[in-house]
Amino acid sequence: MKIKLQLSIALLLLAGGTASAQNKVEGHLKADVVSNYIWRGLNLGHVAVQPELAVGWQGLSLTAWGSTGLSGHKDDVREIDLTLAYETGGLSLGIVDYWTDESDERYFYYKKENTGHSFESFAQYDFGPLCASWQTIFAGSDYQAADDKRAYSSYLELEAPFRLAACDWTATAGMVPWASDYYGTSGFSVTNLSLSATKDIPITDHFALPVFGQLTANPQSGHLYFVFGITLNAF
Repeated sequence: MKIKLQLSIALLLLAGGTASAQNKVEGHLKADVVSNYIWRGLNLGHVAVQPELAVGWQGLSLTAWGSTGLSGHKDDVREIDLTLAYETGGLSLGIVDYWTDESDERYFYYKKENTGHSFESFAQYDFGPLCASWQTIFAGSDYQAADDKRAYSSYLELEAPFRLAACDWTATAGMVPWASDYYGTSGFSVTNLSLSATKDIPITDHFALPVFGQLTANPQSGHLYFVFGITLNAF
């Protein structure tokens, strides 16, 4: 889901380059520690640790991402997201299974009533100076309370990366095109205006600690968030 900071969260993909460039199985294990869990302009929790494990081969990748709150607050939830994606050139296509324990603590529970799963398809294209993506929930827990019909909640996001003052920056604009209880919108709404910066802090000659900050405004809800985080890379 809830990608959190576009790892942005973009979309939690293992970048594999072109198929010819990735001719062997590759992978990574890392974790972010964040002061708040903000996803697509929504506040989903307090201080959290968010691990990610990914494996990829010839443009195909499988990623497991999670979030566990550390504050002990009642609103903190456990989350596990599984992403299957394929990347070729600048195009990425995939499916994400988002799961949280808000409704039911059982992971393997898929009935409409109280399932914690939401299944989303996405398409993303990286133009270089601009990256555009579209996501739509097609199954799982995504119904409108008013009529109990599937909402097909969708989200459009534009990202523009740039380099400034020895930091890597990303400007993000995200919007929900129609009414969605999932995003708390009654129609077309801009829910995410973010500016993030990342910098590697040298610790030793062979080790640097990536740190990042993100300022996020949600014009639809009227909220403003500021997040600080660090990334720990195992491999």
